[in-house]
Amino acid sequence: MAQRKRQLVSNELAEAALQLLALKGFDAVTIDEIATTAGVSKRTFFRYFASKEDVVVQFLADMGTGIHAELAARPIEERPSVALRHAVWVSIAACGDHSDRALRVVQLILRTPALYARFLERQAQWRDDLTGELARRLGLDAHTDLYSQLAAGMALTAFDAVLQRWSNSDGAEDPAELTDRAFAVIAPALDAVRNGR
Repeated sequence: MAQRKRQLVSNELAEAALQLLALKGFDAVTIDEIATTAGVSKRTFFRYFASKEDVVVQFLADMGTGIHAELAARPIEERPSVALRHAVWVSIAACGDHSDRALRVVQLILRTPALYARFLERQAQWRDDLTGELARRLGLDAHTDLYSQLAAGMALTAFDAVLQRWSNSDGAEDPAELTDRAFAVIAPALDAVRNGR
């Protein structure tokens, strides 16, 4: 019960912070404002997050966990391009489900140098996780076989391209269609590399 309550407070704080940051910009929002909006004290905020940047980092960590979990859940016989597209699509679909807020958060991350640096840092971890999962699925050694590392990198490059295009278009472009187009470009390489090893 206590763990559930902690998670609820953490979620409320994160939601309040992301909305404020996306609306007003990273530098314009104070921790006091976030705490007030969430209906908690500043001290409570610091029990959950070390800084407002940490709220965004948690958002990114959750996104990466979702991609990895979805890849691990895909049928083992599925072509790598299909499995990776579905895995990446989970995070992009979550953005589409909360389109306006998600677009503002994505734009905040991509347009704030400190947050974008953290995003790239997180993606390095995602790449390692996806590399390990792909290697496991295909019976490869993640440390010696290039395929899984290259495939993970291609999938995350496609993910980046979709987010950048969606962000730059101010939401005018459909993330589902962008994802389909991005994976149509890389699918032959993803599947041919596997067949050619």
